[in-house]
Amino acid sequence: MRKPTLAVASSAFFALAPGIVAGVVPWWLTGWRSGWPAQGAWWAARVPGIALIGLGALVLVHAFVRFVAEGVGTPAPVAPTDRLVVGGLYRHVRNPMYVAVVAVIVGQALLLGRPVLLVYGAAAGAAMAAFARWHEEPALARRFGEPYEVYRNAVPAWWPRWRPYVGEGRWPDRGQGPSKNP
Repeated sequence: MRKPTLAVASSAFFALAPGIVAGVVPWWLTGWRSGWPAQGAWWAARVPGIALIGLGALVLVHAFVRFVAEGVGTPAPVAPTDRLVVGGLYRHVRNPMYVAVVAVIVGQALLLGRPVLLVYGAAAGAAMAAFARWHEEPALARRFGEPYEVYRNAVPAWWPRWRPYVGEGRWPDRGQGPSKNP
């Protein structure tokens, strides 16, 4: 597929997957109604909540763009990448999309003062972690082999590393390693 087509497909998947998990379900659980009292220091939680929502949204957009630009594919299983995506934020953490989705949900919980969203965020995070561990990691190992194993051993799945991963010079020239400009 050509990159414009991949961008459209990736955008559709963006609306579908994170849109439902971090948008529709939280709305269904809360109706976007605040649980904060009319008066009080609720702003102390709302400000970090807004920051988490904004940061999570930026990370999601960055990761989706990375799949099209670097991976020449989409995050959707029906149109996977041709290349292993290890640039950008993927140099710090293997699952920035999942981390971002949970951050958005936690941000909504803080913004709205709705503990049910913290419970939902924990459940969604656990489901994503299980999916990544038991489905995605084995599939990536089969598809990309040693380059993925080297990357997996160097970059943590959930807590970002401080210094970016730059590879170990063992990437075969088969279009599976990091891009020339990570």
